Amino acid sequence: LAAALALGVASCGGGDDARDGAAPTELTFSILSAEGQASSGPLWQPLLDDMSKAVGIPVQPYFGSNYTVLVEAMRGGHTQVAWFSAKPAVEAIDRADAEVIARIVDPEGRDSYRSTLIVKAGSGITLANVLACGKQYDFGIGDAQSTSGTLAPMTFLFNPRNIVPAACFKTVRSANHQANAFSVATGVLDVATSNTVNTVFLTRQNPQIAAQIEEIWQSPPIPESGIVVREDLDPALKEKIRSFFLTYGQGEGPEAERQRAVLAGLNYSRFNPADDSYLNPIREMVADQQLIEARAAGDAAKVATAERELQRLRSLREVQP
Repeated sequence: LAAALALGVASCGGGDDARDGAAPTELTFSILSAEGQASSGPLWQPLLDDMSKAVGIPVQPYFGSNYTVLVEAMRGGHTQVAWFSAKPAVEAIDRADAEVIARIVDPEGRDSYRSTLIVKAGSGITLANVLACGKQYDFGIGDAQSTSGTLAPMTFLFNPRNIVPAACFKTVRSANHQANAFSVATGVLDVATSNTVNTVFLTRQNPQIAAQIEEIWQSPPIPESGIVVREDLDPALKEKIRSFFLTYGQGEGPEAERQRAVLAGLNYSRFNPADDSYLNPIREMVADQQLIEARAAGDAAKVATAERELQRLRSLREVQP
């Protein structure tokens, strides 16, 4: 799959030039979308058209719902810019020589969102029922690399209670948020992970499905999605990209109003400056998950490594204003 993607996006240009640090003649922009191009394309295309004008070269989108493949595409230099949720952004930084340049702010001014647990409306299934386990429910979890679909519910809900989903539920299946939501609404799944952003888009695009779903749990706030670029991208072009996002939809006048309408379609209000440190809460969640897994495996060396990483990240959190 990764090889097929590499072949598909290489033709979009930029690959070798981007890896060499030269200015590419075209950019490929990865968009992590559970809904796919059919529904997400019309929402993103106006922003990408504006980005093309601002940076002076064409910007081509690449939509995908598989986190790992999109990170690999950036690692190979086949994509140069991306919109990623927090966990894939960490993966891109660690494995694809990427860096964060901006983070999302929603229409209410929040730069975070929440993981949720959803059930069919009127089912009577409560959080206490779910946590009782007993292999009585069919459960939908997210992609293994999903922040809100897997990492957050494991960190905040299951791990503290020593619950292993495979041992807790009758069946466990992995899918994106939209697929899990539809499965809950139609009774294929009893309970699934989702997030508050998916709830907004589901209510807007499929209100009949949204009406058949209710939340029974929300996580603490999770850092919102961000814009990442390859570190070795031409510095002048990188600065144009940064400036584009940080000024988009700002100011007064008809053009600013038009841009704000584009952002509203994405359920954003603006992009705020950010660097890689804004993802430290995600790294802390990852270290917590690694510690749980190392303890379960009885691997003393990995336990020690995870404990050191957790201590380091918690000390950073404690000194932040």
